[in-house]
Amino acid sequence: MKKLFAFSGILGGLLLGTALTVSAQTTAKVPPPEVQALLQKHTCLVCHNVDKKVIGPSYLEVMAKKKYKPQQIVDLIYKPVPANWPGYPAMAPMTAVPKEDAMKIANWMVTLGPGGGKAAAGKAPVRKKS
Repeated sequence: MKKLFAFSGILGGLLLGTALTVSAQTTAKVPPPEVQALLQKHTCLVCHNVDKKVIGPSYLEVMAKKKYKPQQIVDLIYKPVPANWPGYPAMAPMTAVPKEDAMKIANWMVTLGPGGGKAAAGKAPVRKKS
């Protein structure tokens, strides 16, 4: 009987650990409320989703393609380069998005890239060399 309880405890712990890992991965993809509000305000979510193709590529797909710095993302918001995304409709320049808002969105986007690094004040994440 003790072995059964021990096994149940181990199995429960493994399942809980797996659930927490999946939950953490899912939560990491969800934009913070401030960024979510900006994505809605500037109609970004009409064409883009965090992890699914809509009209344009997902944010995860964008960040997986190239290691963009926040300023590069801001530049692409204002002046998209359709040649970067063959097979997708060309994105319209989003010149009405204030630079401060664009930078907040860009700083969040870099957290989706390899390593999930955080950017601050328009700078790319600092990565230590191994």
